[in-house]
Amino acid sequence: MGDLASVASSDMLLLFCLTSFGKRSPEGLKTWEDCNELILLPGFAMLLWKKPALWSSIRRGSTVPYAQVLHNLPETQVTTLDNGIRVASEYFDQPTCTVGVWISVGSRYETEKNNGVGNFLEHMAFKGTKNRPGAEFEKEVESIGAHLNSYTSREQTAYFMKALAKDLPKAIEILADVMKNWNLEDSQVEKQRNVILQEMKENDTCLSSVIFDYLHATAYQGTPLSQTIEGTTANVKHLTPADLANFIDSHYKGSRMVLAAAGGIDHNQFVDLARQHFSGISNVYKENSPPVLLPCRFTGSEIRIRDDDLPWAHVAVAVEGPGWANPDIIPLLVAKEVIGSYDHTCSNKNQSSPIAVIASYTKMCQHFRTFNTCYSDTGLFGFYFVADKMNIDDTMHCAQAEWMKLCTSVTDSEVKRAKNSLRSNLAAQLDGTTPICENIGSHILNYGHRISLAEWDARISEVDTKTVQEVCNKYLYDKCPAVVGIGPIEAMTDYNRIRSAMYWLRI
Repeated sequence: MGDLASVASSDMLLLFCLTSFGKRSPEGLKTWEDCNELILLPGFAMLLWKKPALWSSIRRGSTVPYAQVLHNLPETQVTTLDNGIRVASEYFDQPTCTVGVWISVGSRYETEKNNGVGNFLEHMAFKGTKNRPGAEFEKEVESIGAHLNSYTSREQTAYFMKALAKDLPKAIEILADVMKNWNLEDSQVEKQRNVILQEMKENDTCLSSVIFDYLHATAYQGTPLSQTIEGTTANVKHLTPADLANFIDSHYKGSRMVLAAAGGIDHNQFVDLARQHFSGISNVYKENSPPVLLPCRFTGSEIRIRDDDLPWAHVAVAVEGPGWANPDIIPLLVAKEVIGSYDHTCSNKNQSSPIAVIASYTKMCQHFRTFNTCYSDTGLFGFYFVADKMNIDDTMHCAQAEWMKLCTSVTDSEVKRAKNSLRSNLAAQLDGTTPICENIGSHILNYGHRISLAEWDARISEVDTKTVQEVCNKYLYDKCPAVVGIGPIEAMTDYNRIRSAMYWLRI
């Protein structure tokens, strides 16, 4: 399994994924370990991937050795300003660039009383500043054809924009204005308050998102990680401009920021612009020390919300996983690829995921995927599925059986295929300046440096079948899981039975 090939064309890199052949390797194709050619994205259809600048050195009709690609990636240049802001960039020969600010702050830094304040600020960010009122702000952004985006997670917040490389000075000026001159007038706060409340109502109908909020609520009950990113309706209704300003003053500090960029930019110019516009951001705390994250305790437990009017049951199960910097992350990512994912809209029945093969023939679930959500010191490793109310037990049984196989009898061929798939997924993150910029920002916040594709590849190469078994035994075998079920779940497996399936009796 996992046999792949690639063909380069003049305007696009035409990538073929042949995993659908299963064990029947087409004659003449090589496996990842034996192949010297650039490997592609996993999937079950032909994919056209626009050539980024990384591939500009590829000559017409030629192929590039995978090892050469690994070692020819651009260097990530990092400079630290006097106020602690880390300025990081990667150069690609492209006419566009993505630049943004990544901040080490999220809902985990909030309290019960102000939970939701970070998400509230995100909504305020691109609605105008003190220097650029709403309409003027939008007009200036549109004048350079830039695209704005932002997100808030439990440990990170990001504000970024994509623009032409020649407009980098204006893009940085606008981002700095947003970070330094927040418009927190009562009228603007009230306007966004109504928008957020409406979005919260709409989000409550998206069970694929709601279930993960409940999963955090039960897995990390009584700790900040149990809080939702959006916060509570009561909090959103009562947060004041003073609450928002206090949160900015407490957390938006230079040493917790990364100003990242990727694309057709010069690092020295980038640093000069950063000094010019971002030096005014303070790195001084009122209490003379930055806020410290408290450990978040994982609790094996469950939440069940029965609603027989819903058409499908949504179920999520997770154990506690490691944090970002833990070396066990790579074996668990490989294990995640071993189990794989499934969606009923995919008609191919020769997929490599064991769950997908069973589900394709039995229709036991509509959707299945594994996940590995990481934080600075903990994480959630688990699976989520959507199924008919009469098939919950079958899907749960199959998924837990695959977990136990990871601990006891995962095969060399499964691990080999999973490593290839993981490599491909990581390579896919090089497609475009925005995902590269996001990797730069989040990597420096999480790891202290940008992890290159070559470094990822080296770490993946070190993983073997024994390593996967040992790590899965450490996190999965005989552990108490967190479980959430929403929908018509009357027939959902009892928690004690789910817990008892977390080990196999050995003779």
